[in-house]
Amino acid sequence: MTRVAVIEDDLPTSRQLAGWIRSARPDVAVDQWFNRDDAEAALAREPYDVVLLDIELGRERHAGVALINAINKQGQGVPVLVVSAMPAAIYRSIMKALDAWDYLQKTTFEEADFIETFLEILRVARERKAQRGAPAAAAGELALDPLWQRTPTWRGERINLPLTAQRILATLYQRSGEVVSYEDLFDVVKSGRNRDNVRKHVSTIRDAFREVDPQFEGIENVPMRGFRWVPSPPRRG
Repeated sequence: MTRVAVIEDDLPTSRQLAGWIRSARPDVAVDQWFNRDDAEAALAREPYDVVLLDIELGRERHAGVALINAINKQGQGVPVLVVSAMPAAIYRSIMKALDAWDYLQKTTFEEADFIETFLEILRVARERKAQRGAPAAAAGELALDPLWQRTPTWRGERINLPLTAQRILATLYQRSGEVVSYEDLFDVVKSGRNRDNVRKHVSTIRDAFREVDPQFEGIENVPMRGFRWVPSPPRRG
């Protein structure tokens, strides 16, 4: 059974998040923890598929940061969704650096937004679990892991991309050699579903690749249709 941990010291908020999860996915087991000590013990004991947590637990202002570090040390790639009242403009980048999946600021999202984000995390978590043990990508290829923000990597170098850009990159790469239409790419863009916004995300991807590989030309613009991932020839030497 899929198991989720909700780590939140405010009882009404914990009940609300757990209720939303159970309503959307009755087959998911939800454990609720209200302080760092109990949560840390549970994380060491239980093989959770997804963890939701607040940054501030009781009097510990950054207890959630310590918990994320503990999860990362386990090396299992468990995705973490941070739900906190701390300002997203400040803390989203901090959580990204800690390899959290996403950051939702309390009072700024609706149930539908939360469920959409949670189900996406759950889907990718299951895919990643199913792929464990598969052979690693050959040297020199693009390496993608949609759960961890510290990836993807290109020829061994980390590519720093926001989450939506990662999703677009994954879609292009998975359909390597095919033209991926704007309409198909709209499916992986949460907001701003228009051609200009998709083009901006693709430009961000290209710029990120060229920071580590100035000769990168792996994404082809197909006028009026969309974009195509073009496999790069192997490097000489």
